[in-house]
Amino acid sequence: MLVTDMHVHSHFSSDSSEQPEAIIQTAISKGYSYVYFTDHHDMDFPVHPAAPLMDFQLDFDRYCRTLLDLREQYRSQIEVRLGVEQGICPETAAGLKALNDSYPFDFVIASSHLTSLEQGDPYYPEYYEGKSYVDAYREYFASEIENVRLTDSFDIYGHLDYAIRYCPDQSFVYRFEDYRDLLEVLLKLLVEKGKGIEINTSGINKIGFPHPHIETLKLYRQLGGEIITVGSDAHQKENIGSHFDKAEEQLRQIGFSYYTVFKERKPEFIRLS
Repeated sequence: MLVTDMHVHSHFSSDSSEQPEAIIQTAISKGYSYVYFTDHHDMDFPVHPAAPLMDFQLDFDRYCRTLLDLREQYRSQIEVRLGVEQGICPETAAGLKALNDSYPFDFVIASSHLTSLEQGDPYYPEYYEGKSYVDAYREYFASEIENVRLTDSFDIYGHLDYAIRYCPDQSFVYRFEDYRDLLEVLLKLLVEKGKGIEINTSGINKIGFPHPHIETLKLYRQLGGEIITVGSDAHQKENIGSHFDKAEEQLRQIGFSYYTVFKERKPEFIRLS
């Protein structure tokens, strides 16, 4: 059994209403050794008219103060670890270091929710206007490459192929080979910089497989990638640890005998039982 869920959101994220205490108590009930909070922050996020409350700005001072207090409160039952999911795009990537260095994070996820601050959100149909779906997703992967070139201030890159879950045409079939050239460049950069990736199980309910696609995970391993975390991307306590049996199966299938957790921004490797 995995000892923790490395990607969880509370009400500190614009798209969740879950109380931190409920998350901690759920993690305790599941027998976890640690509980991670990785709430959203997207620097300069352009609020869309269709979702005016989704600004993804994190009150870092209140967030850290609350979680450090909860760490003390629950220290005899579970270890509360402080993380953040930093949404980045090429215009904001370089600004991450000063922000991350200002707070006592155990773990920093970098995630691409945008390819640019202007017309770069694959969640909305206008992102796809005037281009094929393959070109739209190649643009997404190219922006991730640029992000990794611009900043080292993260520990793992989250849900690498996040964009593909929002294709407006549900009959469109994602084919790894259409993007392999870009993904190889991206993964080589991550390996060279000593950065990891995650198995994000939230994709299973939406597109039938975790993020990223298993062929991407295999390529990461072939290129020498060693750091791999597992997270549900839960926004409600009921989804914490969702589909972790399938994540474990994929880790073994790819050839991993361990997975990774982080403390004080340093990786710790835990053997699969």
